[in-house]
Amino acid sequence: MNDRYSRQILFDGIGEEGQRKLLAAQVLIVGCGALGTAHAEALCRAGVGRLRIVDRDFVEPSNLQRQTMFTESDAEKRLPKAIAAANHLRQINSDIEIEPHVADVNYSNIEQLIDGCDLVLDGTDNFATRYLINDACVKHEMNWIYGAAVGSYGVTMAIRPHQTACLRCVFEEAPPAASAPTCDTAGVIMPIINVVSAVQVAEALKLLTGRFEDLHGSLMQFDVWRNEWRKIALAGPHADCLTCGLGDYQTLEPISAETAAVLCGRDAIQISPSQPTTVNFRSLAERLRPAGEVKFNEYLLRFKTGPFELTVFQDARSIVRGTDEIATARSLYAKYIGN
Repeated sequence: MNDRYSRQILFDGIGEEGQRKLLAAQVLIVGCGALGTAHAEALCRAGVGRLRIVDRDFVEPSNLQRQTMFTESDAEKRLPKAIAAANHLRQINSDIEIEPHVADVNYSNIEQLIDGCDLVLDGTDNFATRYLINDACVKHEMNWIYGAAVGSYGVTMAIRPHQTACLRCVFEEAPPAASAPTCDTAGVIMPIINVVSAVQVAEALKLLTGRFEDLHGSLMQFDVWRNEWRKIALAGPHADCLTCGLGDYQTLEPISAETAAVLCGRDAIQISPSQPTTVNFRSLAERLRPAGEVKFNEYLLRFKTGPFELTVFQDARSIVRGTDEIATARSLYAKYIGN
């Protein structure tokens, strides 16, 4: 074991045996925005042997305020976040393996993504994806760590299927639309990102090294502006919980309709096709050029028409920018990309 991890090995909680476990571990990070990039860098530097990073989005200038993995060059090139993060992580630690995936996490791929992993870290910005992670991890008995941040407030909890409460035990249903603040309405400051990620990563290191007795075992809440820090004790798994009590993994069931989601932090909608496919960017570009400005690389195609911009990924997902109306985004998608 080289000197790279010497200070970490000196820490009693990890030691040489713990470091060996980290080097042998594989972690899935779902979402590579503010929390996800912080998770990825910390685990990369800690020597977690393999990081699988999945994100559906690309880097924009507004990300740079808090998403520490990215640079102005990444934003100018509009690199997919998973690719940009992998590029930087490989320069930080060439001893570990980085596996980026430019994809939307959904019922069709979540079980494949968690396969072979020891732990899942939440870096997402919506409850739909978190319930999906929860269902998959409970079904496959995989530990995962929930985390969220908005404004100056953040929350996190570690979930050990059938040993602790799962996400559905604590939050039976997602908050109703427009009932809770988002980064669109409340913004977000970097200090809360750092705090939430630090606790998530610390819990991850405990889980990966088998130090279960040191887990905080609670729902932790933080507000760095109001100087508040709370631990809410949790009961064990709920017998009547839809997920871990009854084994009803609803989010893993196939869906037949195209899905649409309002994206956090921008005037944009993501449209996902009902069936996975692969887009030929060159052919699509030729078809779209008469209608507007088209640019593409091996990862995505960008099409501008009037006040709208469509970013199309290889799996036919599209981020429609210039509207917060799902109906308008679906109409543009159908018009230019197809159903």
